[in-house]
Amino acid sequence: MEDDRYIPLSYISQFNYCIRRVGLLMLEQQWNDSTDTVKGTAEHKNVHTVGTEFRDGKYILTEHEVFSKQLGLIGKCDAIEAVPDSNGTCLSLFGDQRYSLYPIEYKHGKLRTEEEYELQLCAQAMCLEEMYSSKIASGAVFYINSHRRKEVAFTEKKRQGVIETALSLTQMLDNKQIPQAESSPKCSRCSLKDICMPDISSSISDYMKNIRKEIRRDDK
Repeated sequence: MEDDRYIPLSYISQFNYCIRRVGLLMLEQQWNDSTDTVKGTAEHKNVHTVGTEFRDGKYILTEHEVFSKQLGLIGKCDAIEAVPDSNGTCLSLFGDQRYSLYPIEYKHGKLRTEEEYELQLCAQAMCLEEMYSSKIASGAVFYINSHRRKEVAFTEKKRQGVIETALSLTQMLDNKQIPQAESSPKCSRCSLKDICMPDISSSISDYMKNIRKEIRRDDK
């Protein structure tokens, strides 16, 4: 896969939130800020600085770039804890010692279960596994407002979900077709609502379906 064909890793969560949203982002580069996105950006500033820190017996890498040729994904991990582990992987930054890796994704808001965030985190782990020939069993989503982590096990089901999403994103990029809008409760908080216009798009789609049905009846 060519460099310009790599898909941003963050689109894994966007796709599992709304496939039309990710289509607008990926194919039309559409973006609007909302209150939530502005807060999220501001709260990420503390962690979104490339660096390495040694604390409590482990290294912490922030804004670490990752990629996967197999998945066609590229992006960054908010933070990775590298814990000394004789069964772990070697990191050239730290000599010959071995480490187990524990990715952490920072999210705005209070502690909750969000499948799309967990899949994004799993995708980060799969990138790290490919890059460092390692195995990563779990990571965590850190919810900034709650100051709490939610541990995420990287099960086979989650890994398969990442693979299927990456494939769907690649197909969308190839087809260059933005999915039709489907109105849902998620739309009210989406920053792209005014661009997407889910209610209007759905109405137009239904209208065109009815027109086609009428044409088919007239042809009989």
